[in-house]
Amino acid sequence: MKISYRPEIDGLRAVAVLAVIFYHANITVYGQQPFKGGFIGVDIFFVISGYLISSIILKELSVTQNFSYFKFYERRIRRIIPPLLFVILIFMPFAWLYLLPDSFIDFSKSILYSLSFGSNYYFHYSGQEYAAESALFKPFLHTWSLAVEEQYYILFPIILIFLFRYLKINLGKLLILFFFLGLLFSDWSSKNYPSQTFYFIHTRLWELMAGSILAYYENKFGHRGKNQLLNLILPSFGFLLIILSIIFFKTYFRHPSFYTLISIIGVCLIIWFSNKNEFIYKILSSKTLVSIGLISYSLYLWHYPLFVFDRITEFSKDNLFNNVLVWSSLLFLSIMSYFIIERPSRNKDIKFSYIFGVILISYFLLIFSNTKVLINNGYFSRTPQILNKNLSMQKPWDLLTDSKNNKCLDNIKRCKFNISSNKNLYLIGDSHMASIMFDLKNRVIEKKYQFITSIVNGCVYFPGFDLVTVNTIVPDKFCNNDYFLDLEKELNNHKDSVIIFGGRFPMYFNEYYYFDNKEGGIENNGMKWNKEYAKKSNYNNIKDSFKNSILKLSKKNKIILIYPIPEVGWDPFKKINLSWVKSKKKTNSQFSFENITTSYDVYKKRSNSTFELFDSIQNDNIYRVYPSNIFCNTAFKNRCITHNNKDIFYVDDDHLSLSGSKLLNDLVIKELEKIEYYEK
Repeated sequence: MKISYRPEIDGLRAVAVLAVIFYHANITVYGQQPFKGGFIGVDIFFVISGYLISSIILKELSVTQNFSYFKFYERRIRRIIPPLLFVILIFMPFAWLYLLPDSFIDFSKSILYSLSFGSNYYFHYSGQEYAAESALFKPFLHTWSLAVEEQYYILFPIILIFLFRYLKINLGKLLILFFFLGLLFSDWSSKNYPSQTFYFIHTRLWELMAGSILAYYENKFGHRGKNQLLNLILPSFGFLLIILSIIFFKTYFRHPSFYTLISIIGVCLIIWFSNKNEFIYKILSSKTLVSIGLISYSLYLWHYPLFVFDRITEFSKDNLFNNVLVWSSLLFLSIMSYFIIERPSRNKDIKFSYIFGVILISYFLLIFSNTKVLINNGYFSRTPQILNKNLSMQKPWDLLTDSKNNKCLDNIKRCKFNISSNKNLYLIGDSHMASIMFDLKNRVIEKKYQFITSIVNGCVYFPGFDLVTVNTIVPDKFCNNDYFLDLEKELNNHKDSVIIFGGRFPMYFNEYYYFDNKEGGIENNGMKWNKEYAKKSNYNNIKDSFKNSILKLSKKNKIILIYPIPEVGWDPFKKINLSWVKSKKKTNSQFSFENITTSYDVYKKRSNSTFELFDSIQNDNIYRVYPSNIFCNTAFKNRCITHNNKDIFYVDDDHLSLSGSKLLNDLVIKELEKIEYYEK
């Protein structure tokens, strides 16, 4: 059942897709990113989808008193599946050429979940934060929103038809009730479960429901807004709300939540009040925006993997011509996809059985090929030998488990080994210390110590503080003052222990900004960490908390302070892989690469406040380890090195690999031997 064509909705689609594309492109103007809220474009799509799908269903029910599920799902399949499969098939060879094994495995998993309409669940359960830097290198991350829409298409018609047939009198009230309940739940959930709230359908339904409410009342009254004054004013106001959201909405805002309601109201005002005599209608129904709106689905499908592979290969980096080429390719591919794939697949003259057959063949090819990728662990043999050797190893923080096979990272009950010993050695800190704990455990036990770990992600020893998510002020379930008090109590109950403290102090002491090596390696686009430490005690700041706590503990115990591990700013695996991809000699035996280093001066400046703090903690029971003595020295021309010819010392842009942790632990053990010597 067709509904009246509304060109301004295609114009709205254009605004939505352009906002998303500009956001993902990380466009910068005079050092500022004007589209930081561009991801709101997805929410605009949800409202439009809710409106159009509900309009189709309600009109068909009202006119025919019946509804064909087969025809409905046929239309959805014709529209969504063929272009998606086409884009996936095109990028499979690029994944083979440019993705490292781990990334290739992740790529294949995301495709398999996309084919089953569940990629939103995959990206949540794989721990992928949408706004994180790692998201910039996942080619099909954007399919999470398609999964939400597909789940909506499957569930909503059944629910709406049931309500229409059995609760028709109260249908409008029920839709409004579902909208407000969904909004309230979404706002609460965004405080407590931000990742689930972002990715899952149950916290997005209220946005789709907003469009459904408009469709219901339009179908009931047979018209939209009739007040001429409101028709002239409110579309412009709605458009202003959308633009303000795109410009001023931040990634650290809770979303979807009450904040998101601003843009949702804006979309609803345009859909309900726009008319041919009104200014915004004329803008949105312009030929340019309508044309972009018509190819918006293809634009959405192509843009993200195109940008990802551009970043991986650094094709357009610092190159204006190549940058123009990337954007031109996006437009060309989208137009081509629209005319060659989208329109023909929606053409009713082409039998659905034929289209469905092509879909089945494509599904088989993709499932078979991506399953092979998983079975073969991403095909390590594609990459240079140095990568093969290092990538085949597990991440060091995943290796250490307790007797019940629970990981020691984020284990607030603490992992304890060699418990029969009466000599205790504690390792306390964040994921930087998690990188060294596996190798350190065996060495410590050899020296007859009980080895106890208290390692929590993003959490060092700051008693009197809660680690909270920015803006929500919700304490981290692992890292909070209760955790510190419990640990402090245990440490105070022992004496003559050796306690090792370390972590990523430079980030905590530099206003939570990620590392910029000043040479192009900028973590997370130079954004701030989305967490911070909130005061819960009399300590003025986290520096005072740490210093006073260490001084207290050092009265009865020996303390080893591990000074900052040099951060890298870029992923050495990806840098080596890129060097290999760009090289003319691609065979493993012939491949050689330049050293990947960062500036020692930048490291010192970044770590200056940590050095000053650690140096100010003076006590005969304080011992010190300087990672920079290994990774940064004059032999490297005042640089910090990330690998030698055989081993890569870093597993990513700031964490040590197992090889790197062994080098650092050599220094730790030397300090431990000093303690043993002086005790004798």
